[in-house]
Amino acid sequence: MNTIIIETLVLGLLFTLMVYKMSRNPIKEIYNYPPKIQERVKSLKQYEGKIPTEKKKISIKLLASLIIIAIISLVMRYINGYDTFIDGFKYSFIIWSIINWYDAIVLDCIWFCHSNRFIIAGTDDMKKEYHNYWFHIKGSIIGELI
Repeated sequence: MNTIIIETLVLGLLFTLMVYKMSRNPIKEIYNYPPKIQERVKSLKQYEGKIPTEKKKISIKLLASLIIIAIISLVMRYINGYDTFIDGFKYSFIIWSIINWYDAIVLDCIWFCHSNRFIIAGTDDMKKEYHNYWFHIKGSIIGELI
C-alpha cells in the first residue's frame, strides 16, 4: 500500500510540474482549452502561424503516450514486480485513475479555471469559458474510459 501512495504522489508532482511548464506558453497547449477559447485564439491575427497544427498535436500526444507506456511497463515489471499483464494493468489503472481525477479537479477545475496564468491575451473577456468545469470533467471521464 505504501508503494502505491509514493508512486501516485511522485506522478502527481511530475504531472503538476509538466502543467506548470506548459502554462508558460499556453498557445502551444491551445487544444487543451475549451472550444470557444480555441476558436477565438485561432481568429486572432497575433497568433497566426504560432498555433500548432492538429497533426503536430496528435504526433506529440502519440509519442508521449508511447514513452509513458514504456516507462510504466518497466516500472510495473522491474520495480513493482508484476509479471502478468493483468496484475500490472490493474495496479497502473488505479494510479492513473487517481492522477486523472487529480488533474481534472485540482489542476483543471481549481488551478486552470481560476488562475490568470492560463489566460491567453485576447481572450480576457471569456471568464465564463475559462470557468467551464464541465469541459474538464467530461475530458476526465473520456480519459478514464479510454
